[in-house]
Amino acid sequence: MKKLTRVALFAAAAGLVAPAVVSQSWAQSAPNTVVVGGMAMYPSKNIVANAVNSSDHTTLVAAVKAAGLVGALSGPGPFTVFAPTNEAFSDLPSGTVSTLLKPENKATLTKILTYHVVPGDYNTTKLRAMILAGGGQAQLKTLEGGSLTFMMNGSSNIMVVDGKGDKADITVADVTQSNGVIQVIDKVLLPAS
Repeated sequence: MKKLTRVALFAAAAGLVAPAVVSQSWAQSAPNTVVVGGMAMYPSKNIVANAVNSSDHTTLVAAVKAAGLVGALSGPGPFTVFAPTNEAFSDLPSGTVSTLLKPENKATLTKILTYHVVPGDYNTTKLRAMILAGGGQAQLKTLEGGSLTFMMNGSSNIMVVDGKGDKADITVADVTQSNGVIQVIDKVLLPAS
């Protein structure tokens, strides 16, 4: 497998194979590595170092940079980030993202982004156990200070309910990071107030 990886890396360097193909090949050989947005998310890298490579999370990365949260999310953690995709951000009312990215809206943007982060390392096994122990629901406090509610959506998928009652599904689960875990979600979560 190492020889195959070296050949793939050489082919990529020579322009014969796209780098994403090399990343996917490498991801298949590295334990606990998940491909998100066409790129491998390596467990040895932190949340920010991995997220910047995902083509599905360019809006989230831009927002994290605009809010000045790169340093915090690169820290030791552990953190669990419920990471909305670009498509989730595009479901917001027209103009919302561009308005939030303006410097004068940094406090609001920070509040929304930190609402997507829970201190601790919560993979889906832990979340399911908490939901079962809670009689069908579990709650976790976010860095923003509000709570997220978790419940099952069918027999295997976990749903996240925000402070406004809107629901997001975890679409790519348990993306292990050196400082926590990313759970990819299909909606932007909003605090109650």
